[in-house]
Amino acid sequence: MIKNSTDNPVEKLYKLSIQVSLNGLSFCIFDTVANAIIHSRRVDFQEELSPFDIQKELKKLFQEEKITDYRFTEVVATHRNLLFSLVPRALFDENELANYLKFNAKILANDLIEYDEISSYDMVNVYVPFMNINNYIYELFGEFDFLHHGTVLIQALMSIHTGTEPVCYVHVTEQQLDIVVLTQKKLVFFNSFRYQTKEDFIYYILFTLEQLKLDTNTIKTRLFGAVETGDELYDICYEYIQNLSIFIPESDLYTESEDQKDTIDFTLINAL
Repeated sequence: MIKNSTDNPVEKLYKLSIQVSLNGLSFCIFDTVANAIIHSRRVDFQEELSPFDIQKELKKLFQEEKITDYRFTEVVATHRNLLFSLVPRALFDENELANYLKFNAKILANDLIEYDEISSYDMVNVYVPFMNINNYIYELFGEFDFLHHGTVLIQALMSIHTGTEPVCYVHVTEQQLDIVVLTQKKLVFFNSFRYQTKEDFIYYILFTLEQLKLDTNTIKTRLFGAVETGDELYDICYEYIQNLSIFIPESDLYTESEDQKDTIDFTLINAL
């Protein structure tokens, strides 16, 4: 695609970030010349769909938004699911991928297992991607990168986290929350949970803090994502956690529409 200027035509360089889960899809298109997100959309489902139905919904979304009309220099797909396990780099063996998952995730014999190296922090994230989605994206765009959402979240938070005291970050999406506890530049805890009610939501947070022996009166707890001050998730957290606030990650990216700014998922942007 060409952008006309008074001097000479400038080729637009676009990047596409896609996030896939069983209860929702989202994407954003990033213009690297303008340093701006020029288009994004999110679709949430009331209940979990099968990977096959998710692929049909993704195809429908791409057709509606005319995604294939763009020419992309980079395409990244982020897989959001609970089928993952973090392994210390020193203990990682590529031949043991299934063993890392079998105790905390239900995997099938024909599941293809992949892993992301979080090299700066000596960790490996072993997970099961949605391979039918990967195959579909490859058919459309050719070579592309894919990651687990936990990899993106951990790397992004650790790169911006400051201070020496522990902080509990809670990333909220529809029906799923991610809990990341950092102390200095060290990852203390990461896990992801599905929730249906506000009581489920606070239970997972309080259980995590209890297991880590972190005091709810003092631990800094930062909520971000699909949550805001005064909604039911924030209010129930406020009943039990004293040092609570909304975390607004800084970004040098901007969108063409201010209305889109708060609706684009943190991991969707940081996958680029």
